[in-house]
Amino acid sequence: MRATVIHAPHDIRVQEVPDPAIQQPTDVVLRVLRACICGSDLWAYRGESARKPGQRIGHEFLGIVEEAGCGVNGFAVGDLVVAPFVWSDGTCAYCAEGLTTSCPQGGFWGSVGSDGGQGEAVRVPFADGTLVKLPAAAASDDRLLTALLALSDVLGTGHHAAVGAGVKPGSTVAVVGDGAVGLCGVMAAKRLGAERIIALGRHTARTDIARTFGATDVVAERGEAAVAAVRELLGGEGAQAVIEAVGTEQSMRTAVEITRDGGSIGYVGVPHGSGTGLDLGVMFDRNIALRGGVAPVRGYIPELLPDVLSGAIDPSPVFDLAIGLDDVPAGYKAMDERTALKVLIKP
Repeated sequence: MRATVIHAPHDIRVQEVPDPAIQQPTDVVLRVLRACICGSDLWAYRGESARKPGQRIGHEFLGIVEEAGCGVNGFAVGDLVVAPFVWSDGTCAYCAEGLTTSCPQGGFWGSVGSDGGQGEAVRVPFADGTLVKLPAAAASDDRLLTALLALSDVLGTGHHAAVGAGVKPGSTVAVVGDGAVGLCGVMAAKRLGAERIIALGRHTARTDIARTFGATDVVAERGEAAVAAVRELLGGEGAQAVIEAVGTEQSMRTAVEITRDGGSIGYVGVPHGSGTGLDLGVMFDRNIALRGGVAPVRGYIPELLPDVLSGAIDPSPVFDLAIGLDDVPAGYKAMDERTALKVLIKP
């Protein structure tokens, strides 16, 4: 089959790789219908996250079960399913708590020795603990299928940030980052009942989506100017809940400075230098809480799925460029150059 492989920074190729096969009774083989490129994939693309030459890449996908191991109980050939970006056994103490990203037998798609999501098929370990079944009819609804793909990562990650930030009905929320996760954070905050949502972003096409998703205000400034603008909007105080969806030093510093005393930051931006922007003394003095981390999206899918199916929320606008598998290298280039927000792949 064909799949996406990274060989070096800025060297993404689509090439022939061995077909996936059942290795354990709990495996399934999944034919990919939709996949996408994540903003976090760009860290590897830019050489800021190490990858071995020839390593697979991609961790967001949904598709059709083509083969199931004899130990799989919840799925059958022909089922339409979505895969969270981490596989998990569904039976350990962490999985029972909903923290599937800490499952001792779990792992990330595209890690060494595993299939990546940006290909024609994937071997899924621990299928019963990992996959979530979708209505079969969704396979013929292109918009709905695209919206459902967001459940594999960005929608659940945005929700995790909103939960970490303590968003509740009537909250005032500020969202740092106008990428797909930040935009889904806006949607999540609105879904959880936030009354005012300030989106920080400089790209009009993205902030237009933020407004569609529920943002009441947009701040285009950066750094200290952004802090001043947010505080001016809020009468000199910060936001009760802040979502940090970037992971850099500047974004984390901005998040702390726009948080109201006694407020909370939900952070889901993959850290790249953000530790140096975190002053625990300031946070201690101002009683600012910090919660978040890698999102256990498998635990959120059952909660979010009904709202996607009903149309109560529609994350599909975050996918602004659709390509075939052969064009994946160009898709990475488009996201790296910020001419695309999030690239949808149709193998």
